[in-house]
Amino acid sequence: MDNALHILTRTDLADIDITPSEVIELVEEGYLALARGDSRCPVKLMMPIPKLERDAVSYSMLGYDGSLEHLGFKTSYRQGSESAAKYYTTISLYDDATGLPFALMDCQRIGAARTPATTAIIAKHAAPEGADSALMIGTGVQGRNTLPYLLSALPGLRRLRLFGTHPDGIAESRAALRRWFPDRELELVEDVPAAVAESDIVVVASGRAAHPKVRTEWLRPGGLLISVASKGVASGALRAADYAIATSTGQLGVTGTRLAGDDDVVIDAELPEIVAGRAPARRDRSDRVFAFSSGMVITDIPVAHALATRAVAAGRGQQVRLWT
Repeated sequence: MDNALHILTRTDLADIDITPSEVIELVEEGYLALARGDSRCPVKLMMPIPKLERDAVSYSMLGYDGSLEHLGFKTSYRQGSESAAKYYTTISLYDDATGLPFALMDCQRIGAARTPATTAIIAKHAAPEGADSALMIGTGVQGRNTLPYLLSALPGLRRLRLFGTHPDGIAESRAALRRWFPDRELELVEDVPAAVAESDIVVVASGRAAHPKVRTEWLRPGGLLISVASKGVASGALRAADYAIATSTGQLGVTGTRLAGDDDVVIDAELPEIVAGRAPARRDRSDRVFAFSSGMVITDIPVAHALATRAVAAGRGQQVRLWT
């Protein structure tokens, strides 16, 4: 059906194949296009819902991917911060070459792919030389794919460890690693501070912090701490770092100001500039590096487009003429 909007559900997208390496390449190109000035990515708009009896937040992001010539609108609503049961997120894509809407999609699968891809890209550039150990803290949707993505970017990683409290999340984290790297073992840890001190790369994506909040000072010299907008990182973690990275300084100012403690937010480099080779990922090999990862719609758009294109080719979804 010509000039139709493709509507793709979570089920439509669930088994569409895309490898971690492919997603990493798509996300990295998204950052490069932004650094070249070909793309646009305003800071996200976030709004708490003014109801005293429940905790809820909504946000939206708008961006333009200059490589694909697609515009993306992402919206999210979360009712309650302690559970993902009422978290709904969608993305709509518009083809700027034709001016036509292309797809309206559930965005859970997209976020679960581009988030670990961003983590892997940060680690590829900012991990200490010769890094061979990684610790993942958290087993929610945003964290379950992290270790296979890290391995795709840094195949020299030898020791992979996980802290989690939810049996289903732990099982799904194991399954994700096994799918892409069936020969690799995953070690569960209980002592978070000790595990942090023994790891070259630490990724924190825990929602509820069912562990001592991670402090930058726990890192070994040269260690890398990546916060995926996590409540499991101590306030002031950014201030305590020798070198600080953000995917976007503007978005850090919206969603991560507590990490600077009582100080103003000071970022040494943004990830797009690092990927483009215009900024270093650390000053010294002994730097304890802190990186704040906040989702940017210019990384959602290429992943969404790839999944939508494959889903449509497979005959998935519905086609709707909204303007007839």
